[in-house]
Amino acid sequence: MSAVTSERTETAESVIAVSGVGIRFRRNKRGRRTFKDLFAGSKRRSRPNEFWALRDVSFEVRRGEAIGVVGRNGQGKSTLLKLVAGVVLPDEGRVAVTEGVAPLIEITGGFVDDLTVRDNVYLTAGLHGMTRAEIAARFDDMIDFAEIGDFVDTPYKHLSSGMKVRIAFSVVSSLEEPILLVDEVLAVGDKAFKEKCYARIEQLLAAGRTLFFVSHNERDLKRFCERGLYLDRGQLVLDGPITEVLDRYNRDHGTKA
Repeated sequence: MSAVTSERTETAESVIAVSGVGIRFRRNKRGRRTFKDLFAGSKRRSRPNEFWALRDVSFEVRRGEAIGVVGRNGQGKSTLLKLVAGVVLPDEGRVAVTEGVAPLIEITGGFVDDLTVRDNVYLTAGLHGMTRAEIAARFDDMIDFAEIGDFVDTPYKHLSSGMKVRIAFSVVSSLEEPILLVDEVLAVGDKAFKEKCYARIEQLLAAGRTLFFVSHNERDLKRFCERGLYLDRGQLVLDGPITEVLDRYNRDHGTKA
């Protein structure tokens, strides 16, 4: 599959262009309060302190590429995927995405807790442009893939974490969107279902889909991705072949991705 992917992406056009992107968030720092403060009912005001989650990040992704995003927790990986998904906007720079995105960024997959599984499937797929007739035609396949047929009319909030992953992945991977964003959520769930999900990802890649894949599992990154992005302290340290990116990461931190 690797050779086919390389040949395809050499001539493919860019579908994601990230240019000088930066995004900052606010964290609150509280000063220490004494017992005297507590009994007196006094408060110290929170002082907002901004930090850059990403800064001066630039790269392009061509159609059909599989990109592995590497870095320690809190280094900007999930934020980068949210920028590509359009969930958040940058404070500086530009993110241009020319094709539709199917995001599986958080365990909920955008599902609504109080709605049933059935209603969530129709809502999520509908928001991504599928007609009600198209959803109905694929509904049974989505439920069968997720292996939760007995819970179709159960409120989503009552599902276990593993079941939530199953239905979220099933719906998102069934969408027609050309770009698939996957952020660590498959770390939850049993081994057999995870392998089932990975087989579907390989099918989507073979069909020419583009993949953004955040994981701390080196084996999974090498399985799907030929190219890697290494983020550290919100900056892009290295953009290159996935094996080189992982080697650099491991040298820097003495650990696996």
